Amino acid sequence: MDQWKETQMKQLSATTDIQNAYQISMTFAKNTGFKFCAFSTGYLDKITTSSVIQFDNYPGELNAKYKQKVLGALNPIVAHCNQSMFPILWSQELFSEATWIWDALEQHGSQYGWSQSFHDERSGLCSILSLARSHQPITTYELYDNLGFSVFIGRHLHALAVETLPRQVADHEVPHLSEREIDVLKLAAAGKTAGESAIILNVTPRTVNFHVQSAIMKFGVNNKISAVIAAAKVGILTNTLGR
Repeated sequence: MDQWKETQMKQLSATTDIQNAYQISMTFAKNTGFKFCAFSTGYLDKITTSSVIQFDNYPGELNAKYKQKVLGALNPIVAHCNQSMFPILWSQELFSEATWIWDALEQHGSQYGWSQSFHDERSGLCSILSLARSHQPITTYELYDNLGFSVFIGRHLHALAVETLPRQVADHEVPHLSEREIDVLKLAAAGKTAGESAIILNVTPRTVNFHVQSAIMKFGVNNKISAVIAAAKVGILTNTLGR
């Protein structure tokens, strides 16, 4: 193993904060020839995985286009990853029934990639790690040559995601959140920092953090990600921003 790979894997394994772990993973992906790195975790059901934790460095236009379509259930990557933990290579043929996704990937230079999922039957969570680039198709040999690293990265990120799980909230225990508390949790679920959320909501970062802490207290959890997961699990984050 190259020295830099060993160093970054050791750094990743020692990291207990999921946001920092993602940043290390993204750096590793870039050093191995991939421009884009995405990781998401959601609750697995029979149709689709609704992400409650998501990190990626895709172009903003690509993310916006995907969210506008709201066709996650038709994404063949998600469909495969819901059913199998075997890695899957992206191809035009794979997206034959969702051609708009392939067209968007091509347009934004992220069409050559692969995805690997990680299932947790106890918690009902499914995490998906994806690496992508624009300049060269990925061969099966290259996929399996890098698979050990992607599995290590994905499992570590998945373990950190699972650790943020809040206690099960019964229906009668669902707390009442204000519209602003819901807004900041939705933006946190989308990977926005307090500063970015403040700009979007036209408030100060201190106000954003105040609402986040209020939501944390209402759910009885320990951190922001746990509050996001708790809110998503009871359906609070399914409405539009600001309701």
